[in-house]
Amino acid sequence: MNHAYVKSRIVTVFGGSGFVGGHVVRALVRRGYRVRIAVRRPELAGYLQPLGQVGQIVAVQANVRVPWSVERAISGADAVVNLVGILARRGAQTFEAVHTQGARTIAAACRTAGISNLVHMSAIGADPDSDSEYARTKAKAEEAIRAALPGAIVFRPSIQFGPEDRFFNRFASMARVSPVLPLIGADTRFQPVFVGDVAEAVARAVAGEAARGTTYELGGPEVKTFRELMEIMLREIDRRRILLPIPFPIARLMGGVLQLLPGKLLTVDQVRQLAVDNVVSAAAKAERRTFAGLGIVPSGVEAILPSYLVRFRPRGQFERLSA
Repeated sequence: MNHAYVKSRIVTVFGGSGFVGGHVVRALVRRGYRVRIAVRRPELAGYLQPLGQVGQIVAVQANVRVPWSVERAISGADAVVNLVGILARRGAQTFEAVHTQGARTIAAACRTAGISNLVHMSAIGADPDSDSEYARTKAKAEEAIRAALPGAIVFRPSIQFGPEDRFFNRFASMARVSPVLPLIGADTRFQPVFVGDVAEAVARAVAGEAARGTTYELGGPEVKTFRELMEIMLREIDRRRILLPIPFPIARLMGGVLQLLPGKLLTVDQVRQLAVDNVVSAAAKAERRTFAGLGIVPSGVEAILPSYLVRFRPRGQFERLSA
């Protein structure tokens, strides 16, 4: 691809200031794209400015619940990436409003503006018949995208990990102070995927290196249970803790109480999600709708965790030097 041509192209990234968004912006900037980060609070995207050259990254105010702001954010763009998603409801930020209506608004705006290059981030487990509202609205979002833009590319990643994740970091932080780590769905299987690999997949899709109208399922090289992931994490931070499985009936009661608190550490909907395996389907593998179909070799958990969990060891990065 002509380098000068790439530099003239603008990619609008909705939700570009979040965990996944930061890595996607980095991957796009490395390819020379000009990136417009569309977020509700542009001031929170300032930390991404050093990733690019002067003027290469610009943050604009947009809310997927407000159509005119979406239309303004994609004006003049050559491609659009939708990374907007929530894990729990907060006020007007409901699953239906953010996932389904938000995706519908973005897709409709792209169609009106003549933008066919849309990449949408969904999730493994998206299912219109799921008990989880999160999974149902993710599936409805995919349907809305396809109805407006049949050629859009959809990515369904398993649980994502990386330096800023809220999975391994959260449990490693708990292990610092608690002798017990509660496990809801201890035997539920996951296929953890490095966020940097997901970002590279998005960048390749924007560049036209993915099959149009395809739904890709992205998982790491290994399938692990929740318990196995916690055991790997504890080995990495050199701590021994009791792993306590929590039965789902009790977990639902816990979620019902904790979702009423400001921090929303756990919700009933999240408990429902933890009851279902989160792995790449056999159909996606057979049809190469995976990293393999994109020419990407995904990184494993144990190859990446040491790069950012070292601070949770009892004596930090020098813990193992004295062993």
